[in-house]
Amino acid sequence: MTQALFRDDAYLQDVKGEVVGHTPEGGIILDATIFYPTGGGQPGDSGRLEWDGGAINVATTIKGDNTTIVLVPSEPSALPPLKTQVLQRLDWVRRHRHMRIHTALHLLSVVIPLPVTGGAIGSEKGRLDFAMDMPLDDKTVLEDALNALIEQDLQVSDTWITDAELLADPSIVKTMSVMPPTGQGHVRLVRIGDTSDQVDLQPCGGTHVARTSEIGRIRIGKIEKKGRMNRRVTIHLD
Repeated sequence: MTQALFRDDAYLQDVKGEVVGHTPEGGIILDATIFYPTGGGQPGDSGRLEWDGGAINVATTIKGDNTTIVLVPSEPSALPPLKTQVLQRLDWVRRHRHMRIHTALHLLSVVIPLPVTGGAIGSEKGRLDFAMDMPLDDKTVLEDALNALIEQDLQVSDTWITDAELLADPSIVKTMSVMPPTGQGHVRLVRIGDTSDQVDLQPCGGTHVARTSEIGRIRIGKIEKKGRMNRRVTIHLD
């Protein structure tokens, strides 16, 4: 099991860890990591590992067997031996852009209150697919509404509910194609706004900014028809 430090604090950038395993493909498993693994439309983190006598660049991060997280080196190289203490250095600029885009997509699902059929996050742009049969009337109105939410400087926080609570209230799940992972007894919810000004609450395992103002201004890009009942909306960091 790898302790997911990014889940408790998405702003950690330099943290020590211990090598507890290697994969047959040359991946590195630590006892605890700040590197987010690919999942939920969010790319795996990149960065660098340093230890006495060596260093290696991390190209991406993926989920391994069970609850392990695997750091994938950029190129074949000598791996740090088991039990080695390494310093994890996150590519923070890239990760923070993912956090901004990811949080903005949550808000996009607020200004377009329709079921979500898919999504993807990048460092420059992101997109959500919606179950939408009719075209949007005015892209400018949508962009203004999204940025108005961002400018409210709403708090972004998380909470946990049980699997049973999730099943009892399926309305909080916005995605049609992917259900939140259950089976461990609890599910993480990301809340935007506090109890008095909450605008969104949905299951999510990704990383997010602490306040919406940190996102910065968002520009709406293409709105594309993707099938008879599906439209894709792309957003860009301005």
